Amino acid sequence: MTSLIPIDPAGDPQELLERLADRLEGTLPPRTDAVHIERDRSLGDRLSRKRGHVSLLRVTRGETAMTLERQGHGLAAESARVVGGVVIAHRPMNVGEWLTAVSGQVAALAADLAGDASAASAALAELGLQPAGADLVVPDRDLVPALHTLPARVAGRLPPAGMQAVQRITGLLLDTLPRVAGRPEQEVLVRRMATIYLPETLRAYVALPTDWAVSHRLSKGRTAADSLLAQLADLEAAAGRMHDAAIADDAAALLANGRFLTARFAISGLDPD
Repeated sequence: MTSLIPIDPAGDPQELLERLADRLEGTLPPRTDAVHIERDRSLGDRLSRKRGHVSLLRVTRGETAMTLERQGHGLAAESARVVGGVVIAHRPMNVGEWLTAVSGQVAALAADLAGDASAASAALAELGLQPAGADLVVPDRDLVPALHTLPARVAGRLPPAGMQAVQRITGLLLDTLPRVAGRPEQEVLVRRMATIYLPETLRAYVALPTDWAVSHRLSKGRTAADSLLAQLADLEAAAGRMHDAAIADDAAALLANGRFLTARFAISGLDPD
């Protein structure tokens, strides 16, 4: 995937609109009518068959319509509830709030269209938006303190069973790390789980709107919450095997488990087979 410059809510208003419209058109499949874009076209634009400048874009999912519109030298953003084509309620927002909110809408749309919740992360990365959950990182340089605080950082953002699983997984990893210290080949596997597989799984889920993740069923009949719990169960089982192998000083078992993790979680997603 091409590396994209993140969308900056404080950037030039017209540039922000143009970049966001271009990425929205490229992120969601053409068959969806969820993205509506309006452009101002001068006579010169029409004669030269140019598309003109974006003046408004709207992302619609269900009854929620998120609109960002050029007004004067700035942008006006709002979220509206639309029923039967009639606006029932609307709420003005600042651009930063709008971008955060629309990232959840795009994540849900991408996952729904693909029938796979893992599509949400790819869509947001392509769009250049910072989704909810971007704070759920475990840097390798601060691995132990970041693991200690991870359960608190996901509090209230996961289903209760998911929060409990995160507590157990982080506990297993924290107890395993000192046991594999000084054994580079084994330690790197434990660190990879702590810094990549676990936080990526959590970020992919937290990026989704909570109500949608809990209630909406994807193509395989599972909700994103169901898939999250299944993936956390796999991670917990793997962490337990790593822990047992480290206690037994069984390098072969730990390395075999590491290969399993690489195959299972190398591509981040919430839709296990």
